[in-house]
Amino acid sequence: MRKQRPLRYLRTHYLRQLRLLDRNFEWKITGRWMVYSALIGVFGALGALVFSVLVEWISDGTLLELVGYSMPMPGGESTDLSGFDLQQALHPTRRWLLFLVPSIGGLVSGWLVFKFAPEAEGHGTDAVIKAYHREGGEIRPRVAVIKMLASSITIGTGGSAGKEGPIAQIGATFGSYLGRRLNLNPRERRLLLIAGVAAGISSIFQSPLGGAFFAVEVLYREDIESEGIMPAMIAAITGYSVYSTIAGTSTVFTTPAYQFINPLELLPLIVFAVVCAVVGIAFTNAFYGTRNLFTNRLAIPTYLKPAIGGLLLGILAFFFPAVLGSSYGWLQQAINGNLPMTIMLIIVFAKIIGTSFTIGSGGSGGVFAPSLVIGGMLGGIYGLAMATLLPDLVTQPAAYVMIGMATFFAAVANVPIAMTIMISEMTGSYTLLVPLIFSGVIAHVLARRWSLYSEQVRSYNESPAHRHELAPELLSRIKVGSIIKHPVYYHSLVPDHTLDEIESVFTRTREVILPVTSAEEVAGEAPEYVGLVLLDSIQPYLDSDTEFKHTVIALDIAEPFVSVNLDSLLDEVQAVFERVEYPELPVLDASGLIVGFIRPGQVISAYHRASLRIKIAGNSGSTS
Repeated sequence: MRKQRPLRYLRTHYLRQLRLLDRNFEWKITGRWMVYSALIGVFGALGALVFSVLVEWISDGTLLELVGYSMPMPGGESTDLSGFDLQQALHPTRRWLLFLVPSIGGLVSGWLVFKFAPEAEGHGTDAVIKAYHREGGEIRPRVAVIKMLASSITIGTGGSAGKEGPIAQIGATFGSYLGRRLNLNPRERRLLLIAGVAAGISSIFQSPLGGAFFAVEVLYREDIESEGIMPAMIAAITGYSVYSTIAGTSTVFTTPAYQFINPLELLPLIVFAVVCAVVGIAFTNAFYGTRNLFTNRLAIPTYLKPAIGGLLLGILAFFFPAVLGSSYGWLQQAINGNLPMTIMLIIVFAKIIGTSFTIGSGGSGGVFAPSLVIGGMLGGIYGLAMATLLPDLVTQPAAYVMIGMATFFAAVANVPIAMTIMISEMTGSYTLLVPLIFSGVIAHVLARRWSLYSEQVRSYNESPAHRHELAPELLSRIKVGSIIKHPVYYHSLVPDHTLDEIESVFTRTREVILPVTSAEEVAGEAPEYVGLVLLDSIQPYLDSDTEFKHTVIALDIAEPFVSVNLDSLLDEVQAVFERVEYPELPVLDASGLIVGFIRPGQVISAYHRASLRIKIAGNSGSTS
């Protein structure tokens, strides 16, 4: 009998523990996702390797050999130990070719994109965010190939753009393709899409932790996609490991041993964060203003527009070639303290204009690199100024270059956590974490309403991807009339109101939609509503001349009139929001008169209140 006890103990104890572990930790599910994420990490790294080689090959052939522009390189890529010659870098031997090379690159890139994959146009990250929130994580496989070729040509021929957007879209395409091949549902495809972004970013920027956080943070203005952290981490670490094994381990930039010792140094960073926020808003407006100009006002075939953008960039580069390419080498020289304030100031304005020409015209490339350069140069200028004014407090002015890189991109992209980590990993310096996150968060809070990524939504609850997670039986019990304030005062338009008058109404009020009523109203009867003018609808026309604003009328820009009733149930309202994607919907009473407006956030809040009431009632019942 004693000999049976060990076996009995094994059966009753260890097997029970294994069953508990399996049930509580879901090893089958977790293991499956680890394999999927690691596989995406491998493909993301390989994609990043091919993309980097293509960019370098095209850049060497056009800018270096053809134009004779020997651009400075970042510390992690440079093998030239002879020193930096500013005059030589600013004077290519055949600079007249800059009128042709970026333009030809834009022409070839534009033809590839608009012929084979129009969704590969622009900086790429926005298309990924849109695919996540609105398209069930679906990206066509051909996008990876076209994006890689078009972006390599754009950046390699001098386009003022970077690799972040393209590699994010390339990696996301791998994730989407794997999800489709495995017949995964939309939620699972979206998680693999996040893993693809993390794999590509972490590989090409040698930033495994930062790449993972970028993938989950860039989707929202004020939130993160916490469910995607695990696949993003695994894909990022795998991608980084594969890429580093083949290409070698090095940081993008080399930096001195900075130290953060005096907490009083945080005080000047408050002003600097405000500066970055203001310039970031200006950059965002310039970027989208240029894009609207090329999209809505330039009446030429779409595939020719990147060539026009390339020509304008080439004209700018003829006078100031530092605007060409990613300009990471110039950023390295700012870190090394080799650039005067005037050159750094010119680079700020040149990169804003050059990037707007390159990507705003439809060229293919990322906004990450230009943003780092703009922010780094702002930091370099501010650091030198503070070292002059407060020499006892600011003893490391070049450290502000790093701080500027993180702060500026946190402002224009709403990714303060990711940028703090990425800049630390890209420079190999972790001693400035406190000032990096301090100034980055301030700039993010000030500028979060503006973003280079227009497809970002405010929070998890406002994402169309997550609306289906609301329990429809709860929404079907709540009527619109119970959650909105009514009646409410609002402004309305008639069909012949001019754009100038519409702008005036939006400027004076906090309204985001204006109903358009028929010009023939009958006294005592509800008006006939013929459309809705959205605040977003007038954005492309804000920079138009006065004469144009007097010719465009409300009926020209009005969206179809869509409404709900006071008695409509919230599940019906949710379906309408998913169909039209308006910022809010007018609510009609029984006579057909608008008595209020309802927003998606109100539907979410009503759902959570109802869910909380049920939970509290359930807990009360269980305790009694």
